[in-house]
Amino acid sequence: MSTTPNGVHALVRRSHEERVLRVLRQNGAQSRNEIAARVGLSRTTVSEITGDLLGRGVIRVVDTDAVERVGSGRPAERLALDPASGQYMGVDFGHRRVNVLVADAAHDIIASGTSRYEESAQWPERLSAGLALIDRLSTDTGVHYGALQAIGVGVPGWGDRTGADGVAEVFAERFHAAVIVDNNVRFAGLAEALHAQSDSVRDLIYLRLSDGVGGGLVVGGQLARGSKGYAGELGHVTAVPGGAQCRCGKRGCVETVASVPAILGRCRELGVPMDSLDDLKAAVEIAHPVVDEVLREAGTAVGRMLGTAAMTLNPSEIVLGGDIVEIAPALIRQVASTVTYELSWLADAAPVIRPALLSDESGALGAIAALFHESPLLAGYEANVTTDGGRQWP
Repeated sequence: MSTTPNGVHALVRRSHEERVLRVLRQNGAQSRNEIAARVGLSRTTVSEITGDLLGRGVIRVVDTDAVERVGSGRPAERLALDPASGQYMGVDFGHRRVNVLVADAAHDIIASGTSRYEESAQWPERLSAGLALIDRLSTDTGVHYGALQAIGVGVPGWGDRTGADGVAEVFAERFHAAVIVDNNVRFAGLAEALHAQSDSVRDLIYLRLSDGVGGGLVVGGQLARGSKGYAGELGHVTAVPGGAQCRCGKRGCVETVASVPAILGRCRELGVPMDSLDDLKAAVEIAHPVVDEVLREAGTAVGRMLGTAAMTLNPSEIVLGGDIVEIAPALIRQVASTVTYELSWLADAAPVIRPALLSDESGALGAIAALFHESPLLAGYEANVTTDGGRQWP
């Protein structure tokens, strides 16, 4: 990171801004004098910072202290966060859809949406879909982006990254904000770990079964990337030697058995018409025996892989995410049964296996969480500084 005077000044200025915003988040509307007293900065410095924040639409004047004021003098303006100001944005580009969440300065989600595209869509089309969704959210909700502080973008961790390297530059140029880019499923794992049922979870495996299969790892209380950023790519562990061709070039990967397209395809092979998750849900609700068999096959394959991973990491929790987990409880039951069997020789090693607490928006939510950078899960999570002032994970 730059250590030039300008670079140091920018860091100090950002730190001061964050302190001012924190005071307004915690205490509501405040005069400049009240802000200065709470943050320990001079009235002049606070005036400069609040003037800039007002100009960018981050805060607004809500009233004055005229009613409370004693004596003569001009009433002091009271400043508050602008509830329509998008401060942080999380974007999750999946194989077939993009999710967007926008949070305000109080870290509350104020806008969200999803746009779909074909799995064959290239990055220019995916980016266009994402940017169009962001514009539509602004129109529909009244949220504005003139005060964006940072943007977190999740992209698939393997296979279709070609063209994704320019994502940070596209978003930084469009919104003039700092940008971080990382694996979207790792972001989802971060969000899930932050919402874990126990505050003591230090080792966790997250696996998302969706259009693809990916994962994230929490090791020793920290989110793990690995030496090249591939930690948690559990979807491409071989589950069925010599099995179906995977998009990674191998055969029989977990993704060829347990992804949504793989499960729907297997049902069709066995004579059950199945084109969507709605079809699968309807079949599950009537306990269709063939569909149940397919789900158990997938659950067994996932369970064997997770059993091996659990022997390596010894996690306290394994979390399964994705729409298919919500509509097919037989799948997670089979995963749990298989993992328990794989670890049966270690009586006290079996982790808690549970469905994700968060929805498909977890990737975008985790991206926003990474922007806040307030969790010990992110300690040592390195970032590179881009030439435009944004950050992009290596």
